[in-house]
Amino acid sequence: MDKSDKYCPNCSQANSTKKLTLKDFFDEFLSSLVNYDSKLLNTLFTMLRKPGTITKDYINGKRMSYTNPFRFLLSLAFIYLLLVGYNSSLNSLDQLKIEENLQDEFTVNLSMEKVLEQDSITSGGQLKKVFFDLDSLRAEDPKLLKGVPNLDSIQQLIDLNAKETQRMDSLMLANPTAYFQELEQSQDDFMLFSKMKFFYRSIKKDSIASFDDAVTNYGITDNWSNRKIFNASQSLLRVVQQPAAWLNDTIAKLPFVVFLFLPLFTVFLFVVYIRKKYTYTDHLIFSFHNQSLLFILLILSFTVDAIFKWSTTGLFLLLFAVYLFKAMRRFYGQGYLKTLIKYVFLNIVFMFLAVLTTVLLFTGSIITY
Repeated sequence: MDKSDKYCPNCSQANSTKKLTLKDFFDEFLSSLVNYDSKLLNTLFTMLRKPGTITKDYINGKRMSYTNPFRFLLSLAFIYLLLVGYNSSLNSLDQLKIEENLQDEFTVNLSMEKVLEQDSITSGGQLKKVFFDLDSLRAEDPKLLKGVPNLDSIQQLIDLNAKETQRMDSLMLANPTAYFQELEQSQDDFMLFSKMKFFYRSIKKDSIASFDDAVTNYGITDNWSNRKIFNASQSLLRVVQQPAAWLNDTIAKLPFVVFLFLPLFTVFLFVVYIRKKYTYTDHLIFSFHNQSLLFILLILSFTVDAIFKWSTTGLFLLLFAVYLFKAMRRFYGQGYLKTLIKYVFLNIVFMFLAVLTTVLLFTGSIITY
């Protein structure tokens, strides 16, 4: 590079060897900040005013005027996370005392009287009528309904199950070691659930702090399966005792889930528009921009609700639904009918994947909290 050149022809850096002063550093900082702000404002303006246009511009090379889609989405997700994380209304969940409302945590008390009483309330006694009709047919021809249970036989099964549950509970309290050994030898389909019940109560009532304590106190086999069940039970107890903290912790994982979820959804987007000459990355950028708009609307909704004590989430989600349709039509350039069909299909896929991802997130959060 020639010393007379004002800027480097390769990287556009200013050609200067002078020592940096505090003023130079401050000016450079302000310049970067103003440059970022101008990109941000242009990104927001274009995104809100012309759905789908920003993606077209970006993939066609007009990138200097807009912020990076990935970084933009990450920033919005982080802001939304902060807003939700500082929402004090979640803390009221700790006052509900969920644990006290659980009926012996894992035990369900059941009798035919309660079942029929609930049947009368919810379905007008339809279940009782069915059993009455079956008894009438059985009286006419005992062989006709041989093997079909009646009210008495069902109650007997319930009573037997209740007695077995009480026996196992008594054994667990009187001799935890023998109880767990019986579980280890059992081929019951609910053995995993029973082990969780055992660990849950042991942690809660016997102050078992770690799996090693359980091994020492109850002679439990130290293997991968038992250790994982213990950890899941310990996490479940924390969730029950501190639901607000658990929800905040789970919500904190949402931005990461979004970045795992969108690439999967983009596969369906790519397949639906496979005739369009867009790469997978082009579709992914389109997904990033739309998800960014969703976060913007959710942030606005959260702010409005916090200030005016309203509930505007549904309204902002409706606005996003309209925006998404316009963005798809403008970006992919297809007619109303084709866009509508693909819009409905992709939203069904999106909802399915969103529910599946949410279930996996909350399930995983419960057993790892």
